[in-house]
Amino acid sequence: MADRLDIQLISAALRRMGWVRFWAQVVLAVVVMGVLLFSNIGGQIAGGTNRALGLAPGLSLTSLAFFVLLWCLWQSWLIIRCGRALNSPTRPSKGETARLIKRGLVADLVGLTLGAVGYQSLAGSLFFQASMQAGFAFGGAMTTPGGRITNYPITSLEMLSVLSNTQVVFAHLIGLWLSIWMLQRIYRAA
Repeated sequence: MADRLDIQLISAALRRMGWVRFWAQVVLAVVVMGVLLFSNIGGQIAGGTNRALGLAPGLSLTSLAFFVLLWCLWQSWLIIRCGRALNSPTRPSKGETARLIKRGLVADLVGLTLGAVGYQSLAGSLFFQASMQAGFAFGGAMTTPGGRITNYPITSLEMLSVLSNTQVVFAHLIGLWLSIWMLQRIYRAA
């Protein structure tokens, strides 16, 4: 059984790391949301919706990872509340606290998996597009009889989609590491 000082230290650590996790993920979620919106709006304005067809699965998985990130933000807020409740007379048990942190950890693993698969999809599509430009493996740039290039160069909007994916993966990675640290801190005090 942990004494009162250990519980106060655990409470402070949960609150502190919960806030770090929450704000780090909020900042990255805002970046991801902004980049995804800009990429979507910019792609529609540029009229390149047909050319970004290969990016759709990767962007869908990135969007799913973003929604999991929003759920992780809720879990971070619950961890902060749990840290506050540990200082009260009716504090949650060690098992309840560990289950809460484990839920956030599993959500971060799911988001990390979705983001990694989405990244593979985006990178594969952009590699195929780049290899068409350089003539690496698929015969070079295709032109019409009038000399117009029929394949499309990689644009900054397409690179923004990779950036959004990288940010969502990084946000889940931060949540994963902090959750592992918090679990280790809870079980070390016992």
